[in-house]
Amino acid sequence: MTPSDQLLRRLARVNPTVAFAVGLAVLLAGLFLPGIVGALLLAVLAAGLGALTFTTWPVQSPITRAVRVVLLTLLVVAAVSKAL
Repeated sequence: MTPSDQLLRRLARVNPTVAFAVGLAVLLAGLFLPGIVGALLLAVLAAGLGALTFTTWPVQSPITRAVRVVLLTLLVVAAVSKAL
């Protein structure tokens, strides 16, 4: 079993409510914290979403892929605009 398989198995056991709450907290902190700190939080969230999107791309439907790409793009734009 590869390390990425082990990571995916651990992620599959995470409570969806907890994952949503942590993701929402990081997003809100990134949006409300000033300057580079907020931008770094948003960039970390974007990196995590990008990794998850890349890993699960083959098993997602086309509409889910489109939504994830749009959300990832918006998150990256928010992080860059926050950094400037």
